[in-house]
Amino acid sequence: MIGRRRIIGAGLVVVCAAATAAAQGVQHPPSRFVSSPASTSITIAGKRIRVDYYAPSMHGRRIMGALVPFDAVWATGANYATVLRTDADLQIGALKLPQGVHSIWTIPSAKEWTLILNNQTGISHLNYDASQDFGRTKMTIKQLTEPVETLKIDLRSDGGNQGTLAVMWETTEASIPFTVLP
Repeated sequence: MIGRRRIIGAGLVVVCAAATAAAQGVQHPPSRFVSSPASTSITIAGKRIRVDYYAPSMHGRRIMGALVPFDAVWATGANYATVLRTDADLQIGALKLPQGVHSIWTIPSAKEWTLILNNQTGISHLNYDASQDFGRTKMTIKQLTEPVETLKIDLRSDGGNQGTLAVMWETTEASIPFTVLP
């Protein structure tokens, strides 16, 4: 078999089917489930905070607990790891995050989510490395009355130097408050 191979955890080898097909001269139409780039940004206490991500859509699929499995690390988007850029130090849940660029990962479950802030950026959504974690903290979840077709990440001002990071998809919203530190 021709194609790019990548070793992931415990010697497991993943073969890139697209690379294999391309090497064999096979042409495939683009996927009908293409995730578009998206971003959200906000200025709080004079400091800019921005999240860049790729936003997959439901397309009639069940998402939470299915496409996005419970109790496993998820890149909180598609294609590339979701990126948080902050011009200030932030207190996010139990974490004091230094200004700079970090990736966002989550561990969804039916009753709570865990937010993971990681030091790696510019990587595939499949290349999570726990040894690069800055830290983890709990998020609050709530059920939405109307489904959200396309993944949405939102930054909200809560007044003063306070804000909220929220992830919404299907009928779930996971959120966590943050504070812009002086």
